[in-house]
Amino acid sequence: MTTPTPGAPRTVARAWWAVLAAVVLVSVATEFVLHLVDPEDASLGVVERVVRFFSYFTVQSNLLVLAAVLPLVRDADHDGRWWRVVRLASLLGITITGIVYAVVLAPLYDPEGVNAWTNAGEHYVSPVMTVLGWLLFGPRPRITSGVVARALLWPVAWIAWILAQGTVTDWYPYDFMDVAAQGYAIALRNLAFVVLLALAFLLLFRFVDRRLAATGAPERVGDGGRGAAALR
Repeated sequence: MTTPTPGAPRTVARAWWAVLAAVVLVSVATEFVLHLVDPEDASLGVVERVVRFFSYFTVQSNLLVLAAVLPLVRDADHDGRWWRVVRLASLLGITITGIVYAVVLAPLYDPEGVNAWTNAGEHYVSPVMTVLGWLLFGPRPRITSGVVARALLWPVAWIAWILAQGTVTDWYPYDFMDVAAQGYAIALRNLAFVVLLALAFLLLFRFVDRRLAATGAPERVGDGGRGAAALR
């Protein structure tokens, strides 16, 4: 049975989420401004710069984190049918962002100045605080099979969008999905692996959510309106 989180831990949790929200907001907003005033390709118009900025998986992941944690700043036991989906999608996106950057991109990229700070916020602080905060404070249980299925729609939709706009602009944010350079067969193979990896992470989060001790207030919103019974 889930019991309400004691007052002190709830205060700590709300402070944790507030710091995370501030880091993400400042990092993404600052990088957005820098992207507009000092673009990699000065020939691009403002609209194209905006579209490309918000097409990056890292940016979308951090924005999902922001959307998921803002309600937790007000109520550490927050719940909601679609909030659960946003929360799980944010966990998925920011975990992949942190791992891929640390393992693949960090050795190749050496940001300086303000970019070093925004880069650290988006690729290090945000992933660590998001996952660690979820493990420490929950709230849980919140992840059901239905939530997993709906959360998977985001990376699939992101892939579809990148491929669609790429056919028009020939621009792809990451080399592994660059159809022009890799060819459709290799690019689609790589993207299929991404989807499978995403599903594996989602199932892992569901497993952990069901195994760790319950936190927060009793379930107020179930999967499809079925309440706490949906988690059994």
